[in-house]
Amino acid sequence: MENQKFEDKRETEIVYSRSVKAGKRIYYLDVRKARNEDLYLCITESKKRQAGEEEAPQFEKHKLFLYKEDFAKFTEGLTDVIGYVKDQLGDFEERQEWKPEEREEQPEGDEAKEENKKKGLFGLFK
Repeated sequence: MENQKFEDKRETEIVYSRSVKAGKRIYYLDVRKARNEDLYLCITESKKRQAGEEEAPQFEKHKLFLYKEDFAKFTEGLTDVIGYVKDQLGDFEERQEWKPEEREEQPEGDEAKEENKKKGLFGLFK
């Protein structure tokens, strides 16, 4: 009986996907197709958890399933609360993503090693 239940479970097909990087989190927005061919949205928040030095990194994941009949109400609610935050705090800056090409040029050779020692780890990524 257990095997029969297991065999009936099918992975839902992802038909469209987009990821949004936001600081230490990544949000996956997946449009999935249900067994009855209906489409729904699966929002997954993935956050890297602190692991021991020698352990492989672990990720904490949380999922939210949003069905098409709820899209309008969800959008209305989300727009409302974002508007409230903007009213309270004013316009806020979007998070800037780090781009390697924006790094300042590093000196080369022995000069570079000495300069990097002075800056430390975080000084390299200004």
